[in-house]
Amino acid sequence: MSHQSIEDGKLMAVIGDEDTCVGFLLGGIGEINEQRQSNFMVVEKDTTKAEIDQCFKRFVAREDIAIIMINQIYADMIRTTLDKHLLPVPTVLEIPSKQHAYDSSKDSILKRAQGILKPAGRRR
Repeated sequence: MSHQSIEDGKLMAVIGDEDTCVGFLLGGIGEINEQRQSNFMVVEKDTTKAEIDQCFKRFVAREDIAIIMINQIYADMIRTTLDKHLLPVPTVLEIPSKQHAYDSSKDSILKRAQGILKPAGRRR
């Protein structure tokens, strides 16, 4: 098992609505690996929570993915799974969508970082 840096070809992955995915694909992040698996998932109105959860877990398990970007609205749907992901790589970034603004109070990574940065005497 080799450990690669982003410079060595690690990918970004996206779980998002059509506008989000199209924007990132136009930016050049789209890839399909040897198993014909893409590094993005377009969430449609009939996409289930289980499908989003399964896709997230598949992206986490892939060694070629360093960053997973997910619209916060879909992150909220799989919050339990996101909260269990504690490894630094792949890093999970919750991003806004066109229809839903970003809410920092819901972001798993930010909550974890704030817990680390609080002075020891002030933790609850």
